[in-house]
Amino acid sequence: MISETDIRAAKILIVDDQESNTQLLESVLTTANYTSVTSVTDPHKVYEIHRQNHYDLILLDLEMPGMNGFQVLEALKEIETDGYLSVLVVTAHPSYKLRALQSGAKDFISKPFDVAEVLARVHNLLEVRLLHQRARHYAKTQEFMALHDPLTGLANRRLLVERVSHAIIHAKRNNGIMAVVYLDLDGFKEINNNLGHDGGDLLLKLVAARLVATVRQEDTVARLGGDEFVIAMPYITTGDGVALAAEKIIRALSQPYSVQGNNVSVTASAGIGLYPHNGEDVKTLLKNADIALLDAKHASKNTYRISERTN
Repeated sequence: MISETDIRAAKILIVDDQESNTQLLESVLTTANYTSVTSVTDPHKVYEIHRQNHYDLILLDLEMPGMNGFQVLEALKEIETDGYLSVLVVTAHPSYKLRALQSGAKDFISKPFDVAEVLARVHNLLEVRLLHQRARHYAKTQEFMALHDPLTGLANRRLLVERVSHAIIHAKRNNGIMAVVYLDLDGFKEINNNLGHDGGDLLLKLVAARLVATVRQEDTVARLGGDEFVIAMPYITTGDGVALAAEKIIRALSQPYSVQGNNVSVTASAGIGLYPHNGEDVKTLLKNADIALLDAKHASKNTYRISERTN
């Protein structure tokens, strides 16, 4: 539920060309303990003010010279892209009420207005608005969690597969190549045992942050679980460029970490899969990069290998 404190702290904008009307409504709301009330008498300023501040509720007079309330409503729709425009219209003409609701307003009050009615409608609209915001935030959080690793915030397998699929499609259309770099930490199990669970998790977060800082902005860094990471690299020009990137990544990960007051050193091994040579679909490409990773670990660790498999 939305608390009364949240409702009273919500941002309210009053729009009326008559300063006496804005002052009256401000007085009514502040007396009722609303703490963030702003007013404007120029309707032309409403769009920019709302774009900057994103008010939770706008009390809008419909009859203003130069730009009426219906025009303001149309302009505000460009900002509220989610389709929820929290506007309470104020009018002395009952015939305008239906048109205002059809234009996107959520409720109306009539002039001359009753103070108790104003406060009730303002309270109700703010409660609905804040509930709507909370629902949107929850939905975005759920969407993020479905596509990201909860420990590191990196992409998870589902998002990785999606990104690699898109990169393959792009490479195929443009007769280009893309790469996946499959890597894990050398001896992480022993380090995790020595550090404990919390220390091991912190190390993984630090590794994740270092990976993100090392790769290009267009690359996707994913954690598949444990100490397994995959980097999807679209728009690659040559395999040599991927090899140089792998060397840079391995070198960056080998620098010491500060974990719970201790300096911790860890190395990484990597396997590289190139589209289309090492696979023309996500599953094959990841499988061959993983096999190349095993080759690197069997060789000397702290190094990389490029896949030689074609299926």
